[in-house]
Amino acid sequence: MKFFIPILAVLLCLQLSSSAQYPNPSIIPQPQEMKVGKVTDNFTIVNNSTLVFISDSSLRPSAEFFINFIKKYYYLDLKLTTIADANRRNVINLFRENAAIESTNPEKYHLDVLSKSISIRSNSATGVFYGIQTLIQLLPPSAKPVPLQIRAVNIIDYPRFAYRGMHLDVSRHFFDVSFVKKYIDYLAMHKLNYFHWHLTDDHGWRIEIKKHPRLTTVGAWRDGSIIGLYPGKGNDGISHGGYYTQAEVKEVIKYAAERYITIIPEIEMPGHSMAVLAAYPELSTTPKLPKKVAETWGIFNKFNNVLLPSEQTFSFLEEVLTEVMALFPSPYVHIGGDECSKIWWKQSAFSQQLIKEKGLKDENGLQSYFIHRIEKFVNSKGKTIIGWDEILDGGLAPNAIVMSWRGEKGGIAAAKQKHKVIMTPENFMYFNHSQFLKDDSLTAARYLPLADVYNYDPVPPILTPAEAKYIWGAQGNLWTEYITNPAKVDYMLFPRLDALSEVLWSPKSKRNFPNFKERLQQQLKRYDMMQIKYSKRYSL
Repeated sequence: MKFFIPILAVLLCLQLSSSAQYPNPSIIPQPQEMKVGKVTDNFTIVNNSTLVFISDSSLRPSAEFFINFIKKYYYLDLKLTTIADANRRNVINLFRENAAIESTNPEKYHLDVLSKSISIRSNSATGVFYGIQTLIQLLPPSAKPVPLQIRAVNIIDYPRFAYRGMHLDVSRHFFDVSFVKKYIDYLAMHKLNYFHWHLTDDHGWRIEIKKHPRLTTVGAWRDGSIIGLYPGKGNDGISHGGYYTQAEVKEVIKYAAERYITIIPEIEMPGHSMAVLAAYPELSTTPKLPKKVAETWGIFNKFNNVLLPSEQTFSFLEEVLTEVMALFPSPYVHIGGDECSKIWWKQSAFSQQLIKEKGLKDENGLQSYFIHRIEKFVNSKGKTIIGWDEILDGGLAPNAIVMSWRGEKGGIAAAKQKHKVIMTPENFMYFNHSQFLKDDSLTAARYLPLADVYNYDPVPPILTPAEAKYIWGAQGNLWTEYITNPAKVDYMLFPRLDALSEVLWSPKSKRNFPNFKERLQQQLKRYDMMQIKYSKRYSL
């Protein structure tokens, strides 16, 4: 008995040491099912470990993504091959199973980690890519441990929602192609699959349109921006602008596609159009008055003119959308539709006459007419429109998808009308608001802590099960009035992006905020390794 207690103590110490060295995986978003194996079954990655993608070239982007990640952050070189060998050790196998097999979710994957091999399998290349993202989170969140030990696990995983989106406003402040690519990598890391690219607004037009060059020579630049929080302390008088050439847009689209992310371009109409009207004032309700690209934030009826619903305007928009739709393979085009200052139509003789001619009730009816016209054109090109929830005003276009931002009311109304809905209510999904009450950094003047994002559920309980099926998913939005550089984007995005990813991917029954915060600690170490400048005061 005298010897038993010291031996027991030694064994306990060894067990605790092993637990400290090989903690349970902290994966975000949390998988559907995960079983943790024995430490003795851990897998080791060393130089010249082999990654195999078997019999399917569509898996090459996933294989190369992982190899490049390992090389960049862990300084190890892996071998890539398409030749399977049952006797090979230290091998990571990527399988695309029979694609003809029906699956309830094409994004589903299986991940198995054993001592001699890792396997990731799915019946789609997309599912394999998500398996790679989970495998990355099984790596130590530091470049120091070499060889790399990966905990033995068995994971079966798939997302809760089909639409998992994140938005970036590049109109208020322009971000170059290299950062947009990095932003897309952030989304891929969190298993998001839609990038909403807010390319136009009052404050700048950001995409080259060859048929209408003044959109970028004039509309892409403003003469200054207000200083500080609205209404501001004067104007900085600094020219700001930039735009993406069509070649650059194609480059970004290709980059996103390799990460299984669909880019949805947004071309704002009929409001939020001051950049357009600065370039082409004849499309406004006051064509003889000169216009400027907006230099202050917000919507002000006195200054924010709107597009005149004339045949000239519709012809212009069709030409713009034709070029945009030719660039973007996405089946969806976002046409805005929000915050249209209808006072301009009320004061416009042409607009009032059109209301009478078309038998419309009022200016809301005129907006509905406008959106219906655009939808008919977009549909004729085989695409579907998405709009902010104001497109419900005056009557919803027949095939439109509603993005509900003014709370959930618009989304609920659209779901009851059997339209797809993307929930993005400002009080839960706008990441330009402060993460804590006293923020020394300039932000939009609201408060959105991490817990509120995490605890949000996109499916309103008021909907019946049949109506709830129209909730396609949700999206976080990042408006950039007060976000002027990439480091500030990181600061506002993280770690709320982690919370969003778990809301959209993981089962609702598994959501647990204290547990999420525990798992988040490993993720923050990974961000340190990747030099992502997240907000370190998120929990206050």
